[in-house]
Amino acid sequence: MYTKKVMEHFMHPRNVGEIKNADGTGEAGNIICGDVMKIYIKVKENKKGEKIISDIKFKTLGCVAAISTSSMITELVKGKTLNHALKITEEKIIESLGGLPPVKTHCSLLATDALKEAIYDYLSKNSLKIPKELVETHKKIEKELKIAEKKHKEVVKYTSKKEGE
Repeated sequence: MYTKKVMEHFMHPRNVGEIKNADGTGEAGNIICGDVMKIYIKVKENKKGEKIISDIKFKTLGCVAAISTSSMITELVKGKTLNHALKITEEKIIESLGGLPPVKTHCSLLATDALKEAIYDYLSKNSLKIPKELVETHKKIEKELKIAEKKHKEVVKYTSKKEGE
């Protein structure tokens, strides 16, 4: 059963959409459940000279938990520094939503991964220092997306073959 907060974010998600000319774009997906999240960020400097997420939007193809976690992460990081955003954990998202069924907790990982990918994209495009942990996360996500893409091609090939019989 989902909490009221989860259902509120599912029925009325915040920051849905795409940012044209985004400063950073990140995508994460789960091969098992099929959920895919894409996060777009705009980055500006605050008065202290820190990089902040001035705007953030998402597009998610997924279940109630996937959409709710996408919506929640945008609320948790909008207006915050990149360093703060990188520290958002799956547990923080779940706690902010009042909980998720155990079988759906992986959705919060997708939300943090998509955000981290958007930040990675921003930092790399601007030749800024990328924290070692973020580089490692990027490599893991990139590998998972390649596996998902390969599996998708296999399914399409198999389906096309079956239809031709």
